[in-house]
This record gives sequence, structure tokens and C-alpha cells, in this order.
Amino acid sequence: MDYRKSGNRYVLRLNRGEEIIASISDLCRKENIKAASVNGIGATQSVEAGFYSFKKKKYCGYCFNQNMEILSLLGNISTKDGEPYLHLHIVVSNDEGEALGGHLTKAVISVTAEIFIDTLDIDINREPDSLTGINLIKF
Repeated sequence: MDYRKSGNRYVLRLNRGEEIIASISDLCRKENIKAASVNGIGATQSVEAGFYSFKKKKYCGYCFNQNMEILSLLGNISTKDGEPYLHLHIVVSNDEGEALGGHLTKAVISVTAEIFIDTLDIDINREPDSLTGINLIKF
């Protein structure tokens, strides 16, 4: 990963073999990022994503193990228990032009990813919600 900072914005370039969530989490720890918005594009060789089942109160996932374009990487950064907490969604396309996506769990870069992180000057924390089972923003 290589990155530069300009004002409240970080510009990241991830390289082949790097994982998106681990890389952004490392940057958050290094730069003490507590709250931010995230957007990016690129290419991936494998993606684990899913959707939240309210009935089961858990994420149900699926894997795409092929080279795919990242059409959109969108989400936010907050903290939970003092650690970076990334809430990211991803839309990817396969070689047929079909779009697939969901809540991002893991994505390994195949060529590169270009990610912009706009930091906020507040702390945003998350706590588990007993009704839904997900970690909600707590003000």
C-alpha cells in the first residue's frame, strides 16, 4: 500500500495481493483515523461479500473467486471497542459485465485499487444493537 495525505483526505493505492479491509484498518491505526467516508475503484481476484439476514441475525456470505472490476467501493470508518470498524459495500463486475455486490468482508486486489478516505474531526463509535444484532453507530 502506498498513500498520501492532503488536508483531511487520504489517497491510497493498493497493489496486487493486498487485502482491502486489512490495508485500510492498518492505515487507520497508523494515522489514528476514527471516522471517515470511503470510496474507491480497482480490480480484485477474490471477493467475500454478503447481506444481513434479520431473521438469522447474521451476515450470509458468498465468494467470487475470479478477476473482477471493482465498480464501486463505498462505506465508512468508525470504531468499536477502540479498534477501527469498517462498514463497506462493494459492487464488482465479471467478464460478462454482470454486476454483483454486497456488504464487503474481504477482497484481494488483482491489479490495483484506488481508494479515497475523507476523514472527519469527530469520533464515531459502534455498539451492538440487541434488536437487530448489528453494530450501530452510537452518538
